[in-house]
Amino acid sequence: MPRGERFFSVQRRGSRWWLIAPDGQPFWSIGLNHIDSATLRYAESGDVWRRTYRNSMEAWLSERVRPDLLDWGFNTVGWVQDGVTRADGITRHSRNFTPEEYRWLGLPYCHLLPIAQTHQWECQTRNPDFAGAWFEEWCDYVARDQCARFADDPNCVGYFYVDCPTWAHTCEANRWKGPLFDPERLANPDGRRELHDLADRYYRVVHEAIRRYDPDHLIFGDRYEARSALPEEVLRAAAPYVDVLSFQHFGPAEQIAADLRRFAEGTGKPVLLADSAQLVRAQPHRSGWTRHVPGGYAATLAALRGVPSCVGFHFCGAYLRNRARRWGLRDLADTPIAGTVEEVRRENERMHRWATDEAATARPGGQGAGG
Repeated sequence: MPRGERFFSVQRRGSRWWLIAPDGQPFWSIGLNHIDSATLRYAESGDVWRRTYRNSMEAWLSERVRPDLLDWGFNTVGWVQDGVTRADGITRHSRNFTPEEYRWLGLPYCHLLPIAQTHQWECQTRNPDFAGAWFEEWCDYVARDQCARFADDPNCVGYFYVDCPTWAHTCEANRWKGPLFDPERLANPDGRRELHDLADRYYRVVHEAIRRYDPDHLIFGDRYEARSALPEEVLRAAAPYVDVLSFQHFGPAEQIAADLRRFAEGTGKPVLLADSAQLVRAQPHRSGWTRHVPGGYAATLAALRGVPSCVGFHFCGAYLRNRARRWGLRDLADTPIAGTVEEVRRENERMHRWATDEAATARPGGQGAGG
């Protein structure tokens, strides 16, 4: 059976790139990131978890989260893990979902694989040596443990690797370990070639491991931080081994669109805005919550409509606020955040209408992808 009849694929139709759903229809991904139930077990959340959801992840996902996401206009679950501890010297995320939890949720989803702890927010683990034989063994285990279990699920859109890998940049908290590659060495051809070779091995080893156990689902690769140093050698090395290039970008909408166009033009690959939000930063959580900028969500979607290479937007909305992230679409009492939810619903509906109109003019038969 052809891949497109069972799993998501990606294809250029007319002048625009699209995800193609298993039914063969163009699919523009509107996803929500960060879905973790632990907020509902804070002391101030009262007994809502046991009273409403009977201490059951299945009940919570199927009876609350799924209806919410559909009502709010989301058609995809992005990256479910949420930031749960943020302090000097330590950052932690919630656990990932199991295949059973994704099935209870019953929506298309992307899954992040624990390939390496080189996330830009990771400030405790030293950088690994991807040249070592251990890396092949580890990637085979990850694919054997996880991808083999997702391989037959048509709702699995594809896989992410690292969230904002520090190929050539650091943040203040992890400056002690430095980037994966010294950016000063990029000043000469030998250094640029060395970085390309390192990145090529990394992406090739992960790709081969995934394809041993899952020959079909899309590969979205690393979720690059678009506003930090991102050498073109890394993107060129990744391009043969991923179906879509993925980016986090928290800049203004017009800058997001311009940067996505640049990355797509430089590589010839479709792109995904895998994590983004317009935020008003608050004081630490004891003083107040961070909130989404009114109109920011609408501005981002409007800008992305002008990027033909973009196949979707996954919103860093967070389903539930917690004390570490401090923003979300529901609060600690499980109440929707007024204003934000209404804007998200309205703009998602507008985006679906736009996508339907665009898809109606797109003709099949263009360049496809599925590495």
